[in-house]
Amino acid sequence: MTSFFDHIFTTYPIKTRRALEILPGFVSWSLILFPVWGSFFIPWAVAYFILFFDVYWFYKSFSLAITAFVASRKIKQAESQNWLELARPLENFEKMTHILVIPNYQENVDKIRVGIKSLAEQTFPTKRIFVVLAMEKREEGARKTATILINEFKGVFGDIFATYHPDIKGEVKGKSSNEAYGGKIAYKKLVKGGIIDEDFTTISSVDADSIFDPQYFSYLSYSFLKDELKYNKFWQSANVNYNNFWNVPAPIRIISFFGSLWRTGLLVQKDRLVSNSTYSLSLKLLQRIGFWDTDVIPEDYRIFFKAFFKMKGQVWMEPIFLKTSMDAPLSSSYFKSLKNKYQQERRWSWGASDDPLFIKWALTVPGVPFVRKTLLLANVLLDHFLWPVNWFIITIAANIMPLVNPVFARTTLGYNLPRLAGFILTICLIATVAMIIIDFRQRPKHHHVSKKRQLLFPLELLLLPIVGFFLSALPALISHTQLMLGKRLEYKVTEKL
Repeated sequence: MTSFFDHIFTTYPIKTRRALEILPGFVSWSLILFPVWGSFFIPWAVAYFILFFDVYWFYKSFSLAITAFVASRKIKQAESQNWLELARPLENFEKMTHILVIPNYQENVDKIRVGIKSLAEQTFPTKRIFVVLAMEKREEGARKTATILINEFKGVFGDIFATYHPDIKGEVKGKSSNEAYGGKIAYKKLVKGGIIDEDFTTISSVDADSIFDPQYFSYLSYSFLKDELKYNKFWQSANVNYNNFWNVPAPIRIISFFGSLWRTGLLVQKDRLVSNSTYSLSLKLLQRIGFWDTDVIPEDYRIFFKAFFKMKGQVWMEPIFLKTSMDAPLSSSYFKSLKNKYQQERRWSWGASDDPLFIKWALTVPGVPFVRKTLLLANVLLDHFLWPVNWFIITIAANIMPLVNPVFARTTLGYNLPRLAGFILTICLIATVAMIIIDFRQRPKHHHVSKKRQLLFPLELLLLPIVGFFLSALPALISHTQLMLGKRLEYKVTEKL
């Protein structure tokens, strides 16, 4: 079967690519508009579709609350362990090293400094940590920023050095191409130079604002050394937006709240867990698959699926039950901060541009276990396709039908539809209350914020219908539409003061 699809993609490379690029937007727009046109012709089907979708949302809400609770308990247990003492007795611990690639462009030097400081405070021996400042050559002041940081942390790590990624024809400017350049130079310098042993090294893709738990690399070392399949693994911690949680505008805080819980809950969801933002993998695996790709902006999902299909499905994600804290977008003014968050959501939702490639690989790469690749692909496609759809169906779909088809609204099903939908979504508030409690317990307590403000935070969630549209559904829908039209997304750095 794979040979058949390979023939189709080879014979019609442009048509198949464009058809798959149109698919996310086509599905999204079809589902969003279905309650409008469907209310004229098949109102009963629309009613059951809305009810089914609300039940699905009920399941998603309670699933998130339960998985976030389970993962947060595991994180609390892991934080109480002494991972260095657990790792030290293991065979080859003395050979264990870690490389961190920190791609950045126009980042504030203070912001990068805080992240590197969290590396200097690791319980794992810092002389076996190697930091790569992946700078962009085109950035004015890049060398000055790198020099300041290198001089400040000189002697703390095994090495800290900078790479300067030039603009290369055929590459897409962004994180992926930058860290691919930095990673290859690091491999040549450290592995080919005989400084480290590739067999006992991990490499991490690190956002510039990432603050690691002090035990992250001790935990990672323990997990790596204990794993018989270490050369086929990625490792992922809970990436949470807690650094500036109380400093950002309320709409951004709401998105950060749900996003942090979602990424926490993923740690216990097995094949739903895919590398995101800041993650680690075996250096040997990265070298074997040819490092990060240079023709893409969002690299985290891409690198995992690239490894998965190149290794014929023999690649897995391993959770690190610790928190890696990051910044939410924050600029010099309220409006600029919201604009930055919108642009960040546009960039994240542009991850749908990788879906055509994932589908192509699933159909054409032979020897990959069918069930696992299908489940992995289905989970990603469902998340991407429904990203702009959720808000429309949950928020306004049930109220559209009485306006479009008042005759059907007088039937039993039509009359009860808004009430049933409202009842199902009201029950979801129980899950939301549970999430608020989980988030409160998980958030760091050292942040200086009044108890009054913390108690008032749940009231901010009343803004969710507005926030969900402008900072989630709309940017995702625009990304899908732009992809349908064959236009590319220009990479824009998210400002984080």
